[in-house]
Amino acid sequence: MTQPEQKDWTMRRTVACLAVLLCSLPALTACGGSDSPKEADTGPKVIEVTIEGESVTPNGERVEVAVGQQVELDVTSDAPGTIHVHSTPEQELDYEAGTSTLTIEGIDKPGTVDVESHELEKVIVQLEVR
Repeated sequence: MTQPEQKDWTMRRTVACLAVLLCSLPALTACGGSDSPKEADTGPKVIEVTIEGESVTPNGERVEVAVGQQVELDVTSDAPGTIHVHSTPEQELDYEAGTSTLTIEGIDKPGTVDVESHELEKVIVQLEVR
């Protein structure tokens, strides 16, 4: 092989290697794991809520959820009541004394959404929708 042929062959090989690397980049970056709510959205977010007298647990804690992710409230209460979700549109969820599972339909806009008991005048959780 002459020197010009050798340079041409080396150049083609280099260009081919670069093309393969550049084509592989999108696939490699898509494989990384993440803890963000949007990418971890594999099902409903379950939040356990306990209401005893005037005490509520959790009490105003922030919980991250993904845009559109369904939220289930597993409510254990000593009396019936209503939970108000300040989403758009707003949601009113009634629960019975004992154990109830309430579903907050997916919230489609990012932001903070208060979930509260008007009877107790307490914020139960703040959903950080991302």
